[in-house]
Amino acid sequence: MRREELTEQIVLARLSKGLTWQQLADAVDRPVVWTTSALLGQQPIPAEQAAVLVEMLGLEPEAAAVLAAVPMRGGLPSAVPTDPTIYRFYEALQVYGGAIKELIHEEFGDGIMSAINFSVDVARKPHPAGDRVVVTFDGKFLPYDWTAAQS
Repeated sequence: MRREELTEQIVLARLSKGLTWQQLADAVDRPVVWTTSALLGQQPIPAEQAAVLVEMLGLEPEAAAVLAAVPMRGGLPSAVPTDPTIYRFYEALQVYGGAIKELIHEEFGDGIMSAINFSVDVARKPHPAGDRVVVTFDGKFLPYDWTAAQS
C-alpha cells in the first residue's frame, strides 16, 4: 500500500464515518494539528496509536505499519502553492518573512526556529468584523554554532 493511497482512504473514511480531526486526535491523546498532519502523511504514528486510528477509521490492519513508517515530509505539488489556504501562508511569509527573521535575530541572536522541536496550534478568535484564525508556531530557538565548523 502506497502512502498516497492510504491518505486518500483516511480522508474518505473520516468523512464517511462523520469523524472530526479532533475526535481522532482525542482517541490517541495527541494534539489535533499533529494528528491531522500525521494522518495526511507528514509524521510517523507510533504503532499503538496507529492501531487505534486504523480501527476507528475501519482501515485494513496493514495500514498501521504504513502509518508508523517514517514519511517523506514536505513536498507540495508545485513550488508556489496553488491551494488558496496554503497560498495565504506563502503570501504572508513573502510579506512578513523578512521582518520575522529580523525580529528573531534581534531577540535571540544568529539562529533559526526549529521545525523539529516544534508545535503548532490553530484556534478561532471571535471578532466583531468576523472571526479570526489564530495560528501559533512554537519552535525551539537553535543558535548557529560556527565553532563546530572550525573543528
